[in-house]
Amino acid sequence: MPRTAKKERKKLEIIKTACKLFAEQGYYNTTIPDIADALNMSVGNLYNYFNSKEELAKYIMQYSSKLLGEEIKKINEIDISTREKVFLLVKRFIEIAEENPELIDYFLRVFLSNREVFSEGCEGFLCVQEVVTEIMLFLEEGVRKGDLRNQDLFVAFVSIMGPLGGIVFLKGEGMLMKEPIEYADELAENIWRALKSD
Repeated sequence: MPRTAKKERKKLEIIKTACKLFAEQGYYNTTIPDIADALNMSVGNLYNYFNSKEELAKYIMQYSSKLLGEEIKKINEIDISTREKVFLLVKRFIEIAEENPELIDYFLRVFLSNREVFSEGCEGFLCVQEVVTEIMLFLEEGVRKGDLRNQDLFVAFVSIMGPLGGIVFLKGEGMLMKEPIEYADELAENIWRALKSD
């Protein structure tokens, strides 16, 4: 395996472990030595990948945004109706959350709760710009086609991401009666109704 691929694989392992520890113990209660211990690696070796806990925290958000943004971009590029795109987006978001629960848990429990950590270089939408950009493109295209009503970007954004984050949060809390994917169609229908033009 090429050295760069090996390094990227190790980086992903660090991200997943750090996400889990940050979400379980809290950002401030988790140290770089804790993360290194969980990975069976030395603290010095971990610093070869990330210079600080703050850098790692920001990188996790950027990585998550890139992962989700790329998936939304694929959906944006498919030649199907806006309504079908909503249903695909909901299904894919839930699948990603199931495949990478630590990333979503991190977003809900660390990123949203410790905004001061992300104040420099990660303000506002900077750390999640890939997701925001693709959602904006989706909304603009839907409005241009006449499928979606022209509404405030933030309201429309929350109409999509709020329910998706909510269903994943409820799953994490053990409160759902069914698997999240079983709620996908009804969730997508509600999002579609909140966005569609009359």
